[in-house]
Amino acid sequence: MTISVALIGGDGIGPEVVRATREVLEVIAPTLTYHEISAGYEFFRKTGETISTADLSRCREMSAILYGANTNPPDDPHYKSLTLTLRKELGLFANVRPAKSLPRISPFTGVDLVIVRENSEGLYIKDEEEIEGGAIARRLVTEKASERIVRYGCELAQKLGKSRVTLVHKANVLKMTCGLFRKVGFRVAQDFPNLTVDERFVDAMAMELVIRPQEFQIIVTTNLFGDILSDEASGLVGGLGVAPGANIGDGTAVFEPVHGSAPDIAGQGVANPLATILSAKLMLEHLGFSPEAEHLDRTVHRALDRGFGTTDIGGKQSTREFTASLIELLKG
Repeated sequence: MTISVALIGGDGIGPEVVRATREVLEVIAPTLTYHEISAGYEFFRKTGETISTADLSRCREMSAILYGANTNPPDDPHYKSLTLTLRKELGLFANVRPAKSLPRISPFTGVDLVIVRENSEGLYIKDEEEIEGGAIARRLVTEKASERIVRYGCELAQKLGKSRVTLVHKANVLKMTCGLFRKVGFRVAQDFPNLTVDERFVDAMAMELVIRPQEFQIIVTTNLFGDILSDEASGLVGGLGVAPGANIGDGTAVFEPVHGSAPDIAGQGVANPLATILSAKLMLEHLGFSPEAEHLDRTVHRALDRGFGTTDIGGKQSTREFTASLIELLKG
């Protein structure tokens, strides 16, 4: 069976890090086939579209999508973020953000957790309106979406060999919305008797992440809370520059680094491809290439142990040099 992956470079350093990651994938998973797609803010400036209708349809047919970076200017009201467009149009309900300690660059050792964030509702439905002297935002939490995300988090825990899932909410204050999420979450937990499912209020979770992050395995939460906590967790292991991410749907899935498009260094050959490479590792796991994903993960750790890396993580290599070093280790 042919496994097809769409490659979207996007904006800024996106094309550079996707190109580097493809070179790595061609070594470790040579049977994958690729389709390059133009999309993002620069594409919008030229065409008036974030992504063409034809390419969006092509994305729906792909086994997975590997995506580089997106420029999202706050002063252009006509541009619809490519990230948000893909989430909505492809039905990507789960945002998955691992935080795992890396040799030499992570301030914490022994961290190995995943934050699973509900992607489709919460405060990010963008239902806002102005009122006299202020503004109102509506927060949507449904039983269906809550059940789906908690079930996905529990199934992911089983797949990864984890034993603990933590539901994060603020049900002591937001009794209807977070209360619903909590109630549904513990109901779903009954289907997974082999897992320990516990809970934290979001403010307590934020504190515990910086005190004892090693204790947590899978964290499942709503949209806004997950957005904030996942960025916090990335700081535990080296920052957004090395943080991978995935957006999972019932059909396809998008894998992308968490960092932005970094237009200030675009085209200079110094961009760090590590977050995109680690996102590709998640993609390999998703596509059933578990041995290849494990090999890639081990090789990344070996490369960092040897001091390989771009300047932003304390190395001395260019994008191309780091990629070449990693490929050499993969082949060895």
